[in-house]
Amino acid sequence: MGINEHLERMLLRAETLMARIESVLPQALHAPDWNASMAFRYRKRGNGHGVLEPVKHVASLSLDDLKEIDVQKEKIQRNTLQFVQGLPANNVLLTGARGTGKSSLIKACLQTYAPQGLRLIEVDKQDMVDLPDIIEVVASRPEKFIIFCDDLSFEEGEPGYKALKSILDGTVAAATPNVLIYATSNRRHLLPEYMKDNLSYSHTSDGEVHPGEVIEEKISLSERFGLWISFYPFSQEAYLLIVEQWLSSLDVPHDLITKARPEALVWALERGSRSGRVAFQFARDFAGRLGAH
Repeated sequence: MGINEHLERMLLRAETLMARIESVLPQALHAPDWNASMAFRYRKRGNGHGVLEPVKHVASLSLDDLKEIDVQKEKIQRNTLQFVQGLPANNVLLTGARGTGKSSLIKACLQTYAPQGLRLIEVDKQDMVDLPDIIEVVASRPEKFIIFCDDLSFEEGEPGYKALKSILDGTVAAATPNVLIYATSNRRHLLPEYMKDNLSYSHTSDGEVHPGEVIEEKISLSERFGLWISFYPFSQEAYLLIVEQWLSSLDVPHDLITKARPEALVWALERGSRSGRVAFQFARDFAGRLGAH
């Protein structure tokens, strides 16, 4: 074997080794094609590298589709409009009962204000540690970005907790006017609460009660959201009104909508919940059975 051939093989092996090393080293987050969608997902590949992927099929919900949550709708619509208009606006935490429209309300706001430059990036809670990288990619863009985390909650010591807390505090990495955090949660304080936590309360001589450090830490994250929007279980009548709205949107005849009310109540009873999600699921089942006949 000649010297040149030996050197070529050595170089080839060195290049192969370098490629393998580069594949496992942290890489800068690359911007996607922002024209590909109004919504994007942040995902980790098998090699641990994060990517922003466009969502091909975005839910086509409108604000008018969502019933019996008018107070909540007004609050988030006002905040989002301020945001897209370049006015001061708050990070938002939507908390409360399952299936009452928390996530749907955010998706409907996206559809409403996307023509004005609103975009959404969905981030799972385990990827919250990468928020500074995501914000750095979008900071110079002309669009307004909602970073959306659905069903957010943390267990003790999770790394995403501190990352999100720092972002909400307004660190240098988050100091950009075109990014807000919108999160939904079934927990108002985002961390599990235990009976033993109550032992940290202290009492003064005049009867005042003060939460201890454990309780203060549990509520400190949710307090960093400027706007709290609470959702509550629906009454029976409100549930039926939502059922009627979804049946109507699925082109079920009015006379059949009225006849569907008893079935809708049984459907909710079997699932132990009168929520907007349950109403939507019943409407799809009912409309589907009509079409199958």
